[in-house]
Amino acid sequence: MNRNFDGTTQTQAARGYIVSARTLLSAQGLVVDRGARKVLRGVDFSISEGEVVGLLGVNGSGKSTLLESLAGLHPMAAGIVSRHDRGIEAIVRDASGQRGDICGFGLCLQSEGMCGDETVYERVRGACRVAGRADNPATLQQIISDWGLEHRAEDRICKLSGGLRRRVAVVSALAPIVLNPEPSVILLDEPSEGLDESSRGLLLRWLRSLAGRGHAILVATHDPELVTACDRLLIISESEGLSNQEQESIVDSAHLPEPSGAELHRELAAWAWRLERRNPIDTIGRGVPALVALLLAFTLSTDVVRSSENHDLLAALVLTPAFVTAIVAPALIKRLAEERTGDWWRAMTGARSRVWFSIMGVSLILPLPIIYLSWFVLADDAGSAMDSDVMLWLWLFAFVIIDLSAAASALHLMVSDLSRASAVAGILLQLVLIWPFLQMTSALASIMTDGMSFELALGEPIADIGIAWLTVVLLWAMAVIIPED
Repeated sequence: MNRNFDGTTQTQAARGYIVSARTLLSAQGLVVDRGARKVLRGVDFSISEGEVVGLLGVNGSGKSTLLESLAGLHPMAAGIVSRHDRGIEAIVRDASGQRGDICGFGLCLQSEGMCGDETVYERVRGACRVAGRADNPATLQQIISDWGLEHRAEDRICKLSGGLRRRVAVVSALAPIVLNPEPSVILLDEPSEGLDESSRGLLLRWLRSLAGRGHAILVATHDPELVTACDRLLIISESEGLSNQEQESIVDSAHLPEPSGAELHRELAAWAWRLERRNPIDTIGRGVPALVALLLAFTLSTDVVRSSENHDLLAALVLTPAFVTAIVAPALIKRLAEERTGDWWRAMTGARSRVWFSIMGVSLILPLPIIYLSWFVLADDAGSAMDSDVMLWLWLFAFVIIDLSAAASALHLMVSDLSRASAVAGILLQLVLIWPFLQMTSALASIMTDGMSFELALGEPIADIGIAWLTVVLLWAMAVIIPED
């Protein structure tokens, strides 16, 4: 392979003639840290259309880190990663944290990145949709059949063996590219690990076919068979960094529009909704602590409390069940943390996906009715003027509780991305949510005592609710926006 001065390369194709190839993926001066250790130092390389490039190195040398950095999952200490397909240059990520739209590529993580509640067919179809490819049912069924998964198409992934799960992860990375006639990028991390001999042979044939159609493939592997199928090798070593080795390779096409960010996130929302409907127990389980809190509040709300007109205590009892609902870990966040499912979605949907994760992790069903139910259970006389005023403005507290849910889900999401030691400290941030809860309690007690007031002075209901709202917004921004930048 010879490199031209215009940035293209010349590749020997299967038919024996030389064709000009565009650079599809490049990295310049890439430096990636993991804690205090520099895993990658000043990495420079590019991959052109029609290439199968092998990424080699001992365990722990940084192969997975490099692939995930190319997918936009790792922040960079220095350098820039760019995509050059689709007729444009798109920034994957740079050292300032800026991240572009990088949809439309194939990705297979070593940890698979799949949720156990998905079915095989849903997973493959979703991968195609999120990459902006037409999900023709007949074509998808044929792809699934080619990989020997037709009899398991409607099975949940959690019911599959390790080898079958790996097969589904590989198919999910390759299927969108098979449907894409335009040259694109495929990133594979140990794709043959756990595959049987027949599946490894099929993987080799597919890689050769896709390279012959102009797609660029980067594969991290220890598999000698995959190594021999590569055009060249990128070798990571502690002493020499990244080096190139050329080798012989055996290699054997309508434009589709790329999806917009809104389309990608609609597909993400549809995925989350499907799993919620299929397995509602996890979501319903969020309400169980709140119901227990409601029963406890009713038990504590004795005649002594009511007769003493202790509005502070009564306000706290009314809001406690909804507050408990808000801070319980959402089912969606747990699913995103499973086998690094969230990482796969973040790579495929691009910038600001954490914002969408946090919003979809909020249960908008439970807080509002629980607040009203608490009031009806705990209020002494629902027909009084005071109670009527409270009922009229109780929606304000429901609004803040929903904000609390968003902040809490964002904090859970942040903690799920941290190491175990850091997560222990990170979860303590939820203690800050007590502050807006106390502000809401003060506001509700004021309404119960003196009625609704629209003065902006401290201690007035509107001011207290405003402080609570501002607090949860800042927490949400800290947990979602800042880490993504």
